[in-house]
Amino acid sequence: MPTALHSRPRRCGILVALAALLLLAAAAGGAGDGAGEGAAGGGSVATPEPTPRPTVVPDHELRGLGAWFNSEPFTIAEQLNRGNVVLIDFWTYTCINCVRTLPYLRDWHEKYADWGLVILGVHSPEFDFEYDAENVAEAIERLGVAWPVAQDNNFATWREFENRYWPAKYLFGPGGDIIYSHFGEGRYEETERYIRTALIASGRDVGGISPGLTLAEPERDPEASDQTRELYGGYARNYTRTGLYAAQIEYYDGPDEERLYTDIDTSEARRMHHRWYVHGLWRNEREAIVHARETEHLEDYFAIVFRARSVNVVLSPPRDEPFEVVIEIDGRPLLPEEAGADVVFDAEGRSVILVDEPRHYAIVELPEWGQHELKLASNSDNFAIFALTFGSYLEGA
Repeated sequence: MPTALHSRPRRCGILVALAALLLLAAAAGGAGDGAGEGAAGGGSVATPEPTPRPTVVPDHELRGLGAWFNSEPFTIAEQLNRGNVVLIDFWTYTCINCVRTLPYLRDWHEKYADWGLVILGVHSPEFDFEYDAENVAEAIERLGVAWPVAQDNNFATWREFENRYWPAKYLFGPGGDIIYSHFGEGRYEETERYIRTALIASGRDVGGISPGLTLAEPERDPEASDQTRELYGGYARNYTRTGLYAAQIEYYDGPDEERLYTDIDTSEARRMHHRWYVHGLWRNEREAIVHARETEHLEDYFAIVFRARSVNVVLSPPRDEPFEVVIEIDGRPLLPEEAGADVVFDAEGRSVILVDEPRHYAIVELPEWGQHELKLASNSDNFAIFALTFGSYLEGA
C-alpha cells in the first residue's frame, strides 16, 4: 500500500546512519588497541555457514503406529530429509489381494533399497486376530516380507491418508508430495516407472539397474466371467446393504445365536451364487460363522457354488489347538491337480487342510475356470469361517 511504500526509505536512511556510526566507532577502537598489527594480524575471519537444505514436509505423515518389524520407527519426513523416497503400502496379511502384490514389492525392495527407496508396509488389520503382533510377526516371516512393517491397529495412519482399500500404495517424491498412488492389484510396471522417476529426481543414478519385472504381471483367464465375490461369515459384514452373504434367512434373526440349520435339497433347488449355506449347528458371530458342536462323521458342513479357478479361505484356530477341514468339490475329494497349496491327502484319499495358524489357506487351484460346488466340513467346534476369496488368474492363486 502507498503508506508502506513511503515508509521504507525513511527506515533505510536511519539504518544507514546507524551503520556509519558503528563503523566509525569500530575504526576508533581499532586505532587505540591494535595500531601495531597489520591486516593479517590477530583478527579472525568468520567462515560462512553452509546454506541449510530446505526441510521437506510430506503431504501426509504416519500417525499412531504400534509395533514395528524389520526396522526402528521412523517418519516419512525423516526419510525424505535423508534424500530417500518412500512407498507406503497399506495391507493386511490375510488379504489375498495384498499377498499377491508381495512378490513385486520384494523385487522393488531388493533392487532399489540401496538406492534410496524405503518401503513401509502399514498393516491395518481386517480381523481381530490380525491385531496380534505375534500373528503379524509370524506372517511377515512366512510371507518373506523383508522391508519395514508397522501396525496401524487404531487406523490412525489409514485415516490420515483417507485410505479405503487393501492393498493401497502411495509414493512420496523427494519434495514430499504424493506423486503416484494405486489401489488394488496390478499396474506393477507403471509403479516401478514412478519409483525410478522419484529416485532420479532425488539425485540417485539408477541407470545401472535394469527396469522391468522379474515376475510377469498375472494374466486373467479369458474365459472368466462373473467371478464369485469375496464372501464373509460374520454378521458385521452380513448385516449391511452390501452384505447378505448368508443364504439362509434364519441367520439374520439375531446375532451371536446358535441355530440348527438345514441345507437346501439341491436336487430340487439350485444354490444361489455369491451366497453361502451351512448345515448343522452353527453360531453367527461378529467376524465368523462358527461350528457350534463337536461331531464324529462330518455331518455338519459349509457349502457354496463358486465361479473361479482358485479359492482361499480365512480360518483362525485357537493357539496350539489345530484341527482338520475336509474339502470336497462337486461331491468328491479334490484331485491333486485341483488342490491348492495347503491341501494334503490323508490315508483315506480325502483332500484335507490342517488349520494350525490364523491365516488364509489356499484350498482350490483348478486347471480351468468354471462353476463348481464346494463343501468344507470339520468335526471340530473350533472351525470358524471368516472369509473366502476367489481368483481367475492363469498363473493361479
